[in-house]
Amino acid sequence: MDPAKVVRVARKRGLTAIAVTDHGTIRGGLLARNAGRDGDVTVIVGAEIRTEYGDLIGLFLEEEIVARRFDDAVSEIHAQGGLAVLAHPYRQYPFPGHLAGEVDLIEGFNSRSRPSANARATRLSRTCGKGATGGSDAHTYAEIGRGVTTFAGDDLEEALRAGLTTGSGRESNYYLVHALSCGIEQLRRLTGTGTPPSTITAR
Repeated sequence: MDPAKVVRVARKRGLTAIAVTDHGTIRGGLLARNAGRDGDVTVIVGAEIRTEYGDLIGLFLEEEIVARRFDDAVSEIHAQGGLAVLAHPYRQYPFPGHLAGEVDLIEGFNSRSRPSANARATRLSRTCGKGATGGSDAHTYAEIGRGVTTFAGDDLEEALRAGLTTGSGRESNYYLVHALSCGIEQLRRLTGTGTPPSTITAR
């Protein structure tokens, strides 16, 4: 997805902020932030990191996260003042409870997760006393804004750092969106065109 269009779509859908979390890189987030610099949508630069325990999101990043081991990636995120978010727990790793103490936030709602996984993730955030986020996990423009993070006050970053957020939204068709993503990725690999699709989470 084009980062500038992502910002335009977010604005059109009434979002005041989005986090752009491409797989394994902050490049998309930096481009989106630059595109939205003069607008009314705050862009949080992030990345989604694949680790041995599933995906980990880093928010408020300025440098690439090199580590791919969970503990090391969390340390790198924190070293640059970022926030570590346990992404869509229970989708890939069945026992994420022991990881919760290492992160700042838990993705309580992900529009690409099954309702049962979202319910368990929300319970985990409450049990551990962690703030929850809501993520669209958008790989297409149509998905932007399906997951949202709500908070009291007018400072999203402050609310996230204090853990005073909740996640909610509308689930996508689990099998359809994942099949679509796999199909797009296979087509890109076969044709050798483009870059992997961005993962956009709206907060």
